[in-house]
Order: sequence, then structure tokens, then C-alpha cells
Amino acid sequence: MTEPSPKIQASPHCTDAPAPAKRSWAQALKVYAEPTSLRMLALGFSAGLPLLLVLGTLSFWLREADIDRTTIGFLSWVGLAYAFKWVWSPLVDRLPLPFFTKMLGRRRSWLLFSQLLIVAGLLGMSFMDPKQALQPLVICAVLVAFGSATQDIALDAYRIESATVEDQAALAATYQTGYRLAMIWAGAGVLWVASQVQGDTQGYVVQAWHVAYSAMAASMLVGMLTVLFSPEPQARPIAPARNAAEWLRGALVEPFADFIRRYRWQALLLLALIGLYRVSDVVMGIMANPFYVDMGYKKEEVAAVTKVFGVIMTLVGGFVGGTMAVRWGVMRVLMLGAILSAATNVLFAWLATRGHDLTALVWVVSADNLAGGIASAAFIAYLSGLTNVQYSATQYALFSSMMLLAPKWLAGFSGVFVDAYGYEAFFHTTALMGLPVLLLLFLVSRVKIGSSA
Repeated sequence: MTEPSPKIQASPHCTDAPAPAKRSWAQALKVYAEPTSLRMLALGFSAGLPLLLVLGTLSFWLREADIDRTTIGFLSWVGLAYAFKWVWSPLVDRLPLPFFTKMLGRRRSWLLFSQLLIVAGLLGMSFMDPKQALQPLVICAVLVAFGSATQDIALDAYRIESATVEDQAALAATYQTGYRLAMIWAGAGVLWVASQVQGDTQGYVVQAWHVAYSAMAASMLVGMLTVLFSPEPQARPIAPARNAAEWLRGALVEPFADFIRRYRWQALLLLALIGLYRVSDVVMGIMANPFYVDMGYKKEEVAAVTKVFGVIMTLVGGFVGGTMAVRWGVMRVLMLGAILSAATNVLFAWLATRGHDLTALVWVVSADNLAGGIASAAFIAYLSGLTNVQYSATQYALFSSMMLLAPKWLAGFSGVFVDAYGYEAFFHTTALMGLPVLLLLFLVSRVKIGSSA
């Protein structure tokens, strides 16, 4: 079946259509109470839980087990599963799962299947000791990352297909709320459970981490139950393929060809922005937990400040960013988020000169997480607007993968950089990485989203 010309069939997010009437603040806030938003709260929790457990929290565990910073940096490449999820996203978009799809539908079947993979990987990690055998733990972490990336593919498609483009910024904010609540539990919760099990025992106690990761596996029930009791989005018909070549063309080629047809040479500009927008945050984040350990902060202090209070500030930033995007437009908030995200890394450089200063940590983490929440809410809404709903899972996976590919690769060398030059120089360097983003935002602001330019 020949795909219609984009001039005839524009993207569902085309801005050439008449702009919707500007909403009041009350109308902009009302969307957060709708059932779709509340479902995204719970599903966002399911999406946010695994990330820290294979990156930030895992790096804390590894550093406490006396794994060197260079190794921790390279092990962050486990997160590259998120950067390459576009490779198997066409399968998630089109391939039915035996039994699951018939019972739950296309989107929910993949959501539940990926959640089961995450649970299996977390339970596997809960039996490992990195001090004795690092490789088996890494293998389980890879399984968690793969299941989590697959869940993201299906969940992004579910979110995009569940609401109009005008509500995507609010859904992104609600999703981020659930996501950040999960990060409190996967960050502070893990450290709190581990410290309770460890009690007054000094030093490294592997059993504490075993219990903590088992608790995280059980917490995936939040997302699994939500999937079982949520409605499947209205199915969009997919023309049956006459042969394998036609199926591959529709599943693999057309989602990417559609994006190129709509934006032509400007597609490269958009992909460059997507690939660099969060680079300063992602590269800096890998060394954050080793930094706290090396600065002498205790588990309880890191849990309270960075994993609870800091994440609350991210939630505030997410709601502020989502509401501002509905009220003022996504592009302005994207620019604000880019400036704030780079600037707050300079504060971490200042913090590196303070030693063990709990008050300074509170202020720096507050500013950093508020900026991150604003940037994330606007960026998710922007990526959703680029997506053609006919290929929602595949195209959004491409965009979110591009967002992580270069930053995650660079982050793998963060431990080497810190060992060579120290934390202060590292944080200043990550701040400078955000400067090209401002130029890209200026250029991209001239691109009409969804047009056939």
C-alpha cells in the first residue's frame, strides 16, 4: 500500500491547522485531574523505577563495594539500551505477542511483558555481590535496562495515543510526577531499606542491598496492576502486509521515511537538538552518587536531600514546566530549561569545593532538580509533537534514543575524567556542554512542527 504524500496526509501534530484557543490557567490545570493523567501517574512510576537501579543507585552500591570510579563510569554504558531502543521499537509497534496481545491489546501486552522482564532482572540483581562477582550483576542489570527501554517504547506510544496534542504537555508533567516519585523510591527508598537492614553495622553489608533490590522488584506491581486495569487506546488499523519485504518496509522503513519526508534537511537539525538537549545533565548525573560518597555524605543524608527533597523539587519543576508550556508554548520553556540545566552544573562545581556541607547540598540539589523538571516536561511535550501518531512507538523511540545516545556514550568516560582532573573541572565541563544547545534551539524555533517543509 503506497503511503500518501505528506502534503495530503499531514502529521496529526501539524501546526498548519488553526491554533486552539488559548486556555485560562484554570483550564490548563484541570487536565491534571482527568483519568488519562492519573493513569500516566501510575505508569510513570513503573517507568521511573528501573532507571536509577541500573545507573545512579547502582553506582552508589558499586562505590560502597569499593569498585573504582573508572569501572563505574564504563558500567554506565548499561544505559545505552535506552539509546538503542529504536532498533526493536518497530517490533513493539507492530508485532503481536502470543496470548498477551489477544488478552490485553497491542500496547498493554508489550507493557506487561516488559514489566515482567524488569522484575526478573531486579530479582537476579538482588542475589548478586559485585565485590565477589561483578559480571553476573551486570548481566542482570542489562536485562533490567532492556526491559525498561521496551516498556518506555510501549508507554510512550500509549501516552501519545491516549490524548490530543494540546494535552501532551500536561500528560508529560503527570508522567514525570509518577516517574520522579518512583525515583524517590528507587533512590531514597533503596538507601533507606538498605540502612535499616544494615543497622549499626559499619562498612559494606551486601545483604542490605539484596533486601533493598528485592523490595524494588515487588514495587513493579504498581505498573503491572495499572496495565491490567487500564483501557487499551483505540486501535489504529494497520494494512496487512502481502509478504515479508512489505512488512519490513512498513515496520522499519516507513516510520523513519515519514519523518524525513515531513522535515527534509531540517530533520538533521531536529535530531541534533534531540541528541544534545540533555547532554549536560546526563553526563554529570553518572558521577553524582560517587561524588556524594567521596564527599563523605552518609546514606541517610543522600536519601533525604537528593532522593526525596531533590525529587520533590523536580516534581515542582515538572508541573511548572508543563503548565508554562500549555500557557506560553513549548519552545520558550525549552530555551529556559536549557539555560537553567547548564547553569546548575556550575553550582555542583562550587559544591565540590565545600567538602561535607549539608546546607549547600540542599540548595544545589534544589536548583538542579527544579531546572531538570522544567526542561524534562517541555522536552517530552516537544518530542511528542514531532511524532506522527501512525508510527508513534517507533518515531518516539527514535527521538528518545537520540536524546541518550551521545550523552550516555560520553558519560562512560566520566570516571576517567574525574580521576584525571577532579570533580570541580568535571562539573564545569558538563556545564559548557550545554552551550551548543542554545544555538540549536534558536535555529529549530524556525521549523514548523508537523509541516511538510
